[in-house]
Amino acid sequence: MLRRQRQVRTRVHQLVDMGLFALGFWLAHAMRAHWQFLFFWERPEIQPFETYRWLLVILPIAPLLLEFQGFYDRPLLTSRRQTVWRLFWASAWATILVILVSFLAREQPARGVIVLFGGISFFLVLFKEELIRHWVQRKFGQDQLKRRLLLAGATEDTSPLRARLNAQSRDGVEILAEVNLDDTPVERLVDLLHEHSANGVVLCAKHTLFGQVEKVIQACELEGVEVWLLADFFKTQISQTALDDFEGRPMLVFRSTPEASWQSFAKQVLDVAGASVLIALSSPLTLIVALLIRSTSPGPILFRQRRAGLNGKPFTMLKFRSMVTDADQRKHELEVLNEMSGPVFKLTHDPRVTGIGRFIRKYSFDEFPQLVNVLRGEMSLVGPRPLPLDEVRRFDDLAHRRRLSVKPGITCLWQVSGRNNVKDFRDWVRLDLEYIDNWSLWLDFKILFRTIPVVLLGTGAK
Repeated sequence: MLRRQRQVRTRVHQLVDMGLFALGFWLAHAMRAHWQFLFFWERPEIQPFETYRWLLVILPIAPLLLEFQGFYDRPLLTSRRQTVWRLFWASAWATILVILVSFLAREQPARGVIVLFGGISFFLVLFKEELIRHWVQRKFGQDQLKRRLLLAGATEDTSPLRARLNAQSRDGVEILAEVNLDDTPVERLVDLLHEHSANGVVLCAKHTLFGQVEKVIQACELEGVEVWLLADFFKTQISQTALDDFEGRPMLVFRSTPEASWQSFAKQVLDVAGASVLIALSSPLTLIVALLIRSTSPGPILFRQRRAGLNGKPFTMLKFRSMVTDADQRKHELEVLNEMSGPVFKLTHDPRVTGIGRFIRKYSFDEFPQLVNVLRGEMSLVGPRPLPLDEVRRFDDLAHRRRLSVKPGITCLWQVSGRNNVKDFRDWVRLDLEYIDNWSLWLDFKILFRTIPVVLLGTGAK
């Protein structure tokens, strides 16, 4: 199934599941109100449903919890154990969320309602999944979902594609015939469309003349049959390919970074909201740190340095000053002691670090002013650490520049993966690229949670 079709199917499932969770909450309240004898440990009185109707506004989070569990990415006929397990955790977290929000709002429903809500929602969604499984397993459902395809192109392209589709396709795909466009006229392909009642043609155009491809597309236009053009004319190693349009013209996009999505928008919201909250909460501590720096070492409180931002665009990064004021001028004297391979400079016992500087670096207090960079939109809470411009210019492998394809961050996968033990810059870059290639909003949350013990235990920067 094409990605866009999968996305449409996922959105439909999410809307249905959101409705089922809302129905589960209503049923839980109704059962608690009318079957009071089952809840003898609670007071029999219960407020009307209208009192708690406002809690329904948080239920759209339920499909997101299911998505985080990979619930919508699994095949339709996946094992029941996976379905039940992922649904159980999503229902449990939805119940916890209702408890948390109602506690903060001081409008807590009866405990029986909360317990029933999680259980009823779980069984409602599970019942829906069993109905879908039953429908898919029947011949009628299989006929509705199955894609009946013709493969057209050069034999050396269509044969491996056929094997791959048969082995990897998660949804029903039936390959009806293969057509070698090098020696078969387009008219014969049209005859096969009529003969097999195909509802799609997959074109492998890598070794086929584009003139023949155009004729096939035109013929399928007249037949009202979909054409899937396998756009692998160009060899790429890591880029994901997407079709978009630019001013009404079709555009093939090769992208090796996360594409724009609701998750990327949510990341921006998280950056602004998170930075604002952290600045407010840490303001007493930052004031104390600023006073300590001012009183123990001559020079400015803040350290400003030009760093490489998104796509290498320079910006001024802020830090609490943890070194002497002429640290940059003395750097060349210490380069022979550099403990990192590659263009970056790291030294465990750096003589340029001040007394208070060692303390604030150990607990990462020196990073707090970068929250201002986050509010400016120059940095993110999570992302590859920004490097000085001169270190970026010394990259000896152009592939390392892909770490600049996303906003730099205050914390990253490298920092929570034992950064003091990373001695090779290539390992540092590998972790950054691993973050980029596997990015999700959930991954950002996990990195933020893992950053907390790093800061509290003092396993901070050298």
